[in-house]
Amino acid sequence: MNHPVPPSSVRRPVPAELLDALKAAFGERASTSEAVRAHHGRDESPFDPQLPDAVVFARSTEDVQAAVKLCGQYNVPIIPYGNGSSLEGHLLAVEGGVSIDLSAMNQVLSIAAEDLTATVQAGVSRKALNEALRDTGLFFPIDPGADASIGGMSATRASGTNAVRYGTMRENVLGLTVVLADGRIVKTGTRSRKSSAGYDLTRLFVGSEGTLGVITEITVRIYPQPEAVSAAVCAFPSMGDAVKSVIETIQLGVPIARVEFVDSLAIRAINRHSNLTLPESPTLFFEFHGTAAGVKEQAETVQQITADNAGSGFEWATRPEDRSRLWNARHNAYFAMLQLKPGCRAVTTDVCVPISRLAECVVETEQDLKGSPLPCPIVGHVGDGNFHVAMLIDPAKPEEFDEAERLNRRIVERALRMDGTCTGEHGVGLHKMGFLLDEHGPDAIDAMRAIKHALDPRNLMNPGKIFSYAA
Repeated sequence: MNHPVPPSSVRRPVPAELLDALKAAFGERASTSEAVRAHHGRDESPFDPQLPDAVVFARSTEDVQAAVKLCGQYNVPIIPYGNGSSLEGHLLAVEGGVSIDLSAMNQVLSIAAEDLTATVQAGVSRKALNEALRDTGLFFPIDPGADASIGGMSATRASGTNAVRYGTMRENVLGLTVVLADGRIVKTGTRSRKSSAGYDLTRLFVGSEGTLGVITEITVRIYPQPEAVSAAVCAFPSMGDAVKSVIETIQLGVPIARVEFVDSLAIRAINRHSNLTLPESPTLFFEFHGTAAGVKEQAETVQQITADNAGSGFEWATRPEDRSRLWNARHNAYFAMLQLKPGCRAVTTDVCVPISRLAECVVETEQDLKGSPLPCPIVGHVGDGNFHVAMLIDPAKPEEFDEAERLNRRIVERALRMDGTCTGEHGVGLHKMGFLLDEHGPDAIDAMRAIKHALDPRNLMNPGKIFSYAA
């Protein structure tokens, strides 16, 4: 690959004394091996790997605190690591330092079924949490596709396929335990559904991408399993027709649980990867939750809306195995799309716009992509105005990376003109630092920088991400 990360401060020296101290404190759970460092020095972004100098495998909040204090003693950066599925370079050690791997912090600490809350360690994955909830009749709905950790999902303010009904991590995190840059342990929020007590520190850390502290425990909302679930798929002659159906469905107030858009190129990839035979046309995937009668009514209403917009082949799937096959295919779309160009890497982008501008934004984006030599499939959680583009590049050809970045700029600038955002769920990381400034302006970035200075004056927490540290 030849795609260096955006300019940042130089790597900071990591004294041998720190490495010795980490090994003394953590034994075999502190590693400096090349293989372990390499695993923790790359993600799903298109950037060159940036390896940490060491990796610590934490098992508790106290482990994280001990590692943070040692790093602070030697002025060495700290990079939190969950499942490594980030798309914007969040976990790359651009200034060196110590990666704190939280994957072994995988305990579900408590389930309060009567209060509809659960408290977990940061390394618990969304699938593991739902497995723990299986016999309670409850579930955790936030579903970004990848089996991400709850800590990572909180740090990036993730959302996903169910956000149109259940919201994002912002709405579903009630409280956190966070280790600050100086080693203090802070608990934010409570299990109560609302509070007017002081600053909302929970939402300050949700979406902070590891730049303000290391999230170690999370209390989340959980929900009753719906009585009935039905999925449906429908093909359209054009992207505009498909997106118009979504807009009308939302504006009519139909309480759909999921609505996903997949363009014809992505459908081709999904068919090959998952052995499906869906028409290779712009397609919507729906899911309906509720009572049996309510689900039937929702599906019939949406079927009529899609028919009015030239939709065809509206097919229901009510058996769990059929629904699972359909949604597994959608969740595997990213890996399916990579097979469209063997040996490629994906430069991904996501934007989110007001629902009233979604059709216009998607159709104009489609025109941009048709003029590019790169394969660029589109998928989207369009129920909340969010869509994603995967620009498939040959990592050995810098000109293809440049073309992907040109398309990315066009897509983001269009979203911002439509009063949208440069990222609906991937986060800023390294890749969208400049766009964050375009979106919010220098005064807002200065306010963010002031918070960072107050909580992390030496810039130890995941430096080089979201915005430059220097004023």
